Amino acid sequence: MDLIPIGEAAARLQLSPSALRYYDERGLVCPSARVGGKRMYGVDDMRRLAFIKVITALGVPLDTAAAVLDAPGPQWRETVRAQIDRLEQIIAQARGAQEFLTHALHCRTDHPVRECPTMTGALDRVIAGMSVDQLAVEQSETS
Repeated sequence: MDLIPIGEAAARLQLSPSALRYYDERGLVCPSARVGGKRMYGVDDMRRLAFIKVITALGVPLDTAAAVLDAPGPQWRETVRAQIDRLEQIIAQARGAQEFLTHALHCRTDHPVRECPTMTGALDRVIAGMSVDQLAVEQSETS
């Protein structure tokens, strides 16, 4: 692939030229050349930009992308491990929310917060001082 101007690079990646300029300003990608003051991108630049696009679309912070792109192996691997740990926490939290809301949805009462014995019991334990994390562990043990 020959060098392509910023507009074409942005179009190929379905990004705005301002996004590419922002990534340049952040040091995430440095265009291979400038022709007439216009940023020009080569294949390696495009791969970096595609990686950034994927990472950001998945909700991963740009700092993680920056580490993978440029940090030494041990450092970026540690950054990625920490990000994976954080994602595991988010997934567990989302599963807990899904289970809690699914129980409410399938409760045979019209108002589970007031009328469902399982729901009111759980809420009363929170009122008594149980943390939401402890409640989640308790609920997962009874499931």
